[in-house]
Amino acid sequence: MSRITGRFGYGANCSQRMAREILSTHQKALQINLDPSKYGTFAEIGAGQEVARWFFRVGGASGTIAKSISAYDMTISDAIYGRADRYVSRQRLETMLDHEYALLLERLKEKRGATTRFFAFADTVVARSYSRQDDAHGWLGLRFQTEPGQEASQIIVHVRLWDKENLAEQEALGVFGVNFVHAGMYLHNDPGTLILSLVDNIGVDRIEVDMIQFCGPAFAHVDNRLLALHLVQGGLTNAVLFTADGQVIQPADAFYKKCILVERGSFRPVTKVTLDMLRCAQAVFVQEPNVQGEEVLTLMEMTLKNLTDGDKIDHQDFLDRVDILGTLGKTVLISNFGEYHRLAAYFFRYTKKMIGVVMGVPTLKELFDEKYYTDLSGGILESFGRMFKNDLKLYVYPLLEARNGSLISAANLRVAPNLRHLHAYLVENRYIESLRDYDEKALPIFSRDVLQKLRDGDGAWETMVPPQVAQMVRERKLFGCKGP
Repeated sequence: MSRITGRFGYGANCSQRMAREILSTHQKALQINLDPSKYGTFAEIGAGQEVARWFFRVGGASGTIAKSISAYDMTISDAIYGRADRYVSRQRLETMLDHEYALLLERLKEKRGATTRFFAFADTVVARSYSRQDDAHGWLGLRFQTEPGQEASQIIVHVRLWDKENLAEQEALGVFGVNFVHAGMYLHNDPGTLILSLVDNIGVDRIEVDMIQFCGPAFAHVDNRLLALHLVQGGLTNAVLFTADGQVIQPADAFYKKCILVERGSFRPVTKVTLDMLRCAQAVFVQEPNVQGEEVLTLMEMTLKNLTDGDKIDHQDFLDRVDILGTLGKTVLISNFGEYHRLAAYFFRYTKKMIGVVMGVPTLKELFDEKYYTDLSGGILESFGRMFKNDLKLYVYPLLEARNGSLISAANLRVAPNLRHLHAYLVENRYIESLRDYDEKALPIFSRDVLQKLRDGDGAWETMVPPQVAQMVRERKLFGCKGP
């Protein structure tokens, strides 16, 4: 048994550290086996053959496992769960959980339902093999009762396995599965600690959790968007994604074979400039030869740095900003990619289609500041090489200088003398493109000015933001808003 310092708890700030005991995988499996109130089924497809083995291995499995099934063959799997378009998918996982949990209740509810907390665990996983060297990944789910006879609650996760050898992947999956079942059964009242415990005895270098969703009575007051943020804060993944209606979705499914247009910002609040930047970029992006006729996904991205105030993240402030973006119908990406070349690499993991990145002139100017690349042996050239090595373009919105009224674009931006040829090359070859047809009335608007005006009670701020944003800020008194 060891001790670890957790990085957050649900509803607590990431900087608040609390020590917790970490049980070994053997101890976790045995604790479940020796708990007479828990009884259920393990169903595993594909490479996911490792979780139930732990419970048999530690002893006492007869007190926990009603049935263990491994439907490795596709025909056998179809005969049990019905045909599927994809076998390693959320849809397949939920079908497995539906079938196994219903069967468990049908056969055992009358006999022992009054004293038993039933559960069904399922996973469907693809790993590296002799014929397949793609990234290993899988879906795992746990449907369980917290009290006998209660409606079931559920946790679903998507994972990526980063070990290079098949045997190591199997071992990591088995440990993760035990962590997952144990966390659901004993930590459901503390979702923040539950999330941290998923990588006990494995570490984030071997397994990534890029999507998690809670539902059911045990999680009635849980906001899945906040837990998605916790995944990034806790280092379990680099980015999470959710839709305008707040549904957490798996990035690979959302990005697959799509062109992506992304605008990064703090969105505190969203202003008319925010939307005008996106409007201008979309008009150009959809006309790109490599984009015409393709499906385009538009994202608004916030980094952890965008969300941090000092060394803390105000979770309510985060949810407020996400709600505003949701009101505008935007899909939101939360990431820890401070560098744009890392963001580009993340997207190109999932799609080979074109990527467009929307930014203002001040951000472009920062990109040409060499102090940000001291950690790269190749400096700024290495960063730009990584960013533009695939089909990616920067769309840059102009800046109106308040002091003299000058308009600065991507093309006439002045950079350090030693970088002007690099800048000219990227502009002339259209890796960087100046946006046109912008709304001149929006140019003088800066989010920092809007924020100050709404805090000072100056009603002029309402003319600087979209009507939906103004209404939400007023009604909720967001960002320190004063006045009626």
